[in-house]
Formats: sequence, structure tokens, C-alpha cells
Amino acid sequence: MRQSRLSRGAALARLALRIGGRYAARSPRLLFASVERRGELRHDLALRSADEVAEELGSMKGVLMKLGQMASYIYEDMPATFRAAMSRLQQKAPPMTAALASSVIVAELGDVPERVFAEWDPLPFAAASIGQVHRAITRDGRAVAVKVQYPGIARSITSDMRNVGLLRRIVGAAFPGLDVRSLVDELGERLQEEVDYALEAESQELFANYYDGHPFIRVPHVLPELSTSRVLTSELVSGATFEELLEWDQDEKDLAAETIHRFIFRSLYRLHAFNGDPHPGNYLFHGAGRVTFLDFGLTKRFTEEDLAPLVDAVRFLVFEKDYEAFRAALERAGFLRSGAPVSTDVVVDRFGQFYGTVLQDAPMTITPAYASAIVRRFFDARGPLAPYSDVPRAYVIMQRINLGLYALLGSLTATANWRRIAEEIWPFRNGPPSTPIGEAEARWEATKTGQDRQKVLKN
Repeated sequence: MRQSRLSRGAALARLALRIGGRYAARSPRLLFASVERRGELRHDLALRSADEVAEELGSMKGVLMKLGQMASYIYEDMPATFRAAMSRLQQKAPPMTAALASSVIVAELGDVPERVFAEWDPLPFAAASIGQVHRAITRDGRAVAVKVQYPGIARSITSDMRNVGLLRRIVGAAFPGLDVRSLVDELGERLQEEVDYALEAESQELFANYYDGHPFIRVPHVLPELSTSRVLTSELVSGATFEELLEWDQDEKDLAAETIHRFIFRSLYRLHAFNGDPHPGNYLFHGAGRVTFLDFGLTKRFTEEDLAPLVDAVRFLVFEKDYEAFRAALERAGFLRSGAPVSTDVVVDRFGQFYGTVLQDAPMTITPAYASAIVRRFFDARGPLAPYSDVPRAYVIMQRINLGLYALLGSLTATANWRRIAEEIWPFRNGPPSTPIGEAEARWEATKTGQDRQKVLKN
């Protein structure tokens, strides 16, 4: 793995030059080509660029690889073959050798894994952008998942962020029309936190404690005595993958989708925290709506002040139909420049689309086409609001989750009365349970005392 700023920077520069040079070389042909031929040429350029970015990112890990992984499941508007190239990053992160993984365990836990654990599988069963996961059995007989960090990854991420200008150019070239400045900057900061597994353990326990005993949501607990800043040991959970879920009956997919929806919005509005890495590999499915949630390295926490304008936006748009107040809430949050020379009707049309699932009190099916349209409009740099709208850095992770959620629900073609489910969760509504999952969740919440909730929120 490349570690030095010089070598990684040189690789980034070569990649940017190759992609930029290819676009420059094709510009005369684009100028004189027919409309149909221009589309073909641009498509070919995008595919070749995606293949190169995927290949380079897969070897570098760090920030660029995480960006590529994210793009492969969020940026729905790319061609299918482009998505296929980028999705390789979710599946084929090169593993460490058994000896190298063992050396990390020795450095962090004081002995070789075969003596730290009663049983140790030297072959990883999962890989991510900054680590890989091994199965093990503890000395007291517990099955665990042990995440071992790639040596040198912290230096790699620091190097990537020093080359942030090149990062923006490369990702921007691979995804025309995508404004990546806030995305790259915020993701880089979160990734620099993610390399400290002690912080991830703290975040994971926040969620695990809050959802402890939930009938449909499970978060594995951390074993702190077997965890450090570079090794994270958690309860091992088995379940179906997202790809396997896609083969299940539609009723099962709808139940799983409802649980994911509840987890994301309950975590935001009740726990004031977001698990910021929504790709499909972070979910395990157990049937009947039961889901296990994994990987809390990219966790974002919010204050009441952060959430206040978002709550106001929902209230004014969905319930009070006060569109001027809705616009003012967006301005306070920083999504819209104050005094932008556009009508409020345009503002409602542009931003209201992101509330489409809760505008009507009725069942709604989220199709792949609907999800793709939401993401495409979000990244559209040509609309009348483009010069005056932005994603404030505080909400970058939140928007990733929202777009990732739409992509997931679209893949499942999920149907529910999303408005009723949201009303259960929004703190200014506290609506009654609207589904069997909601009824079970309400019983679970009733067993959690106010003291327990306060303890979780303070930790």
C-alpha cells in the first residue's frame, strides 16, 4: 500500500492528467460530432475514466477508495458499466497477509492472535477501506468479529487530504456535475476520526446501548478488553446479505426497508447521531423485519441547534404548508443563500422533492426510477437554484445517508406509508404506531426508563 505523500500525490497527479488529457483530446471530436455521437463519446470517456479510477482507488485505499465506494451505491445516474467498475471497490479490497494481520494483533493486544483468542481464522471474511475482519472465539467462548486496521492507513489518509485539490479534480472528472468540495472535505475529516477504532467503539456502543433489546434493530456490542485504537472486537452476527435480501419475497423486503428507515430517522431525531456509512454491506438481514447494523466508524453527532431548522422545514412544508417559513428554515440551515433572487415556488419545487415520501398520508412505493430521479436532481448543477444552494458541511454526512437510503429503498422497491412511520419518530408529532413493527417498537420504548435514555445520550 502506498503511504508517502509523494508517491500517493504522484499517483493522483498521473490519474488526473490521464483523465483530463483524455477529455481534452476528445474535445475537438465532441465539437463537430452529431448529438448522438457526442453522447456515445462522452459515455466512452466516462467508462474509461471510471475503470481507471476504480483500479487506482482499489490499490490506494484511504479517502479515494471510500469516495469510490460511496459513489457506487449513491450516484445512481452513472451508466451501469460505470457503476460496475466502481462497485468493485466494495468487493475486492486487497486483504493483508496473515502474517501482517498477526503483527497488528501482537502490537495492539500483546500476543499472536492464536494465543489471544481460543480460535482465530487467519483468512478475513470481510474487507473495508481501512481494515479487514476476522472470525474468532474468545477464551470464554464468545464468537466475535475482529476488525484489524491496515498498517499505515492513517498516514495514507493524511497524505490524501494534503492532496485534497487533486482529490477534488479526480472525483469531479469521474462524476461530471457533482460538486465534491464539501463532500471530500467532510469525508476526509470523518475518515481521520475513523482510523481511531477507540472512537468507533464509543460510537458503536452509543447505538448498541440505545437499541439494546429492540425487537427489530440490533447493533453488536464491543468487547473493550479486546479492542484498541487499531483493533476492534465486537459480537459476531450472522445473517443474509443485501444481495441475498434482493431475492426474498417482496413482503420481506418491505419489512426490512421499514426497519432501515426507522433506524436511520430514529437515530437522527431521537439519538441525535447518524451512522454515516450506508452502503449495503453494513446490513445483515434475519427475516421478519429484523436487521443488524454494522460499522460505526463514520458517525456524525448533532446538537438540538443543528436539528432545529431541519425540524422546522418538515413542520412548515409537510404540515403547516407555510412555504415562506419553509424557505426561511432552509436559509437558516445554510441550504439556500439568504435573499437568493428566485421565487419561493422554485424553492419548494427544488427542495420539496426530498420530502416526497412524507408529503402524502398514503402508502408509497419507492422505485429505482424514483430514487434515481431524487439523486440526479440533487446533483444537477444546471437548475435555477444551483448558484444559490449548497450542502453545508455540517449536513454532508446526513445527505449521504438520505441519498443512500433512497438508493437502498429503490433497490428493494419498498412500499410503506412513510408519512405515518415518520410521524411516530418526529419529536414534534409523537404519532401512534402505524405498523406491527411500530407497535413492537412502542412497547420496547415504554420499557426504557427516562434515566436509561439520559445515560445513553450522555455517553
